[in-house]
Order: sequence, then structure tokens, then C-alpha cells
Amino acid sequence: MTTSNGTKQRTISALVHDKPGVLARIAGLFRRRGFNIASLAVGRSEQPGMSRMTFVVEGPEDVIRHVSAQLDRLIDVVDVHDITEQNIVWRELALIKVTADAVARREILELVNIFRVNVIDIGAESLTVEISGGRQKIDSFIELVRKFGLEEVIRTGRVATLRGTLIEGEGDGLFQSDANKPTYVLPVTSDESGSV
Repeated sequence: MTTSNGTKQRTISALVHDKPGVLARIAGLFRRRGFNIASLAVGRSEQPGMSRMTFVVEGPEDVIRHVSAQLDRLIDVVDVHDITEQNIVWRELALIKVTADAVARREILELVNIFRVNVIDIGAESLTVEISGGRQKIDSFIELVRKFGLEEVIRTGRVATLRGTLIEGEGDGLFQSDANKPTYVLPVTSDESGSV
């Protein structure tokens, strides 16, 4: 994906040792290479003692293509993949706290139904919702509720995984099978949609 300032974005998934200082070393590498971290999501993985990081990094195209190889050289990085051009499913999550008196609450709840958002807290003068999906969906919801008064917006950034294969024996995340096998091509989803 090309950003508004002409730089390219790459989505990187990395499995790292769950130790102090790992994120600082990775951020230092990005800083030295001139990459901007557009989003970062980190959490414990399926393997004890390991965390999975999903980065969206941006920078000049000729430089940013090599970010996964550079990350792979760091001692605490166990496995790293640039999944930008693979068939992935991804989501962002946001918690949004909106000012909501009794009159506004009715209209906000109508938007909640349209966007399939979860209400997770209701106070006397506010309402907090949880929304997941693509960036455009979240941005659109935020703009529609802005008129009521945004009290707080917390966003995770992108989390992503390879889509499962549709043909037994093929690798996950592929768009197309080997030339010797029946060909299938999945529709390429827009970078703005994490939808199935």
C-alpha cells in the first residue's frame, strides 16, 4: 500500500522471545533504517515464552522491502515473515468512549447496530463501545459519533494471520496453487478491509 506521502507500507509478523528490551532493539533497528512504525500490536503467542508482534512499517519502497531480513538478524527474533503480498486476514480493534446523554444515546445505539459494534460500558453520561474490523470501518464510526463528543479512543493497530489454504497440502496464505494442480485464485481484498 502506498501512503499519502508516497512511502510504502509493509505488514510484518514476528515471533520473538518474551524478554525485556526486545521491543527497544527492534524499534532501534527501525529508527536507524528510517522506517516509521505505522502500527504495532504485541501479545503472548501460542508458544510459552514467546510473543507475536505485528508491525505495519512505512518507508521508501527500495529500502522497506528488506525489513524482514534485517529483523531476522536480531538475536531475540525467532521467526519473521513479510506477509504484505500474501493472502491474509486482519483486524484492528478500538475502544471508543462517547459522551451520551439520554437523547444522544438512542442515536448512538442505532449506529452501534448498523456497524455491529459491542457496547461494553454504559455510564450516566457516557457510553463505551468495542469495534473491530478494517481501518475505514473504524474511522467511519469515529467520524459519525464525533458530533456527540469523543472522550477517548484507544486503537490496537493491525493484527494479522495467513488465511488457511483451500486445497489440502498447499501452504497457508497462498493466492494461487502450483501450476500442476487445479488453479484457484482468491479475490484480493482491499488493504482497507480485513473482512472475510
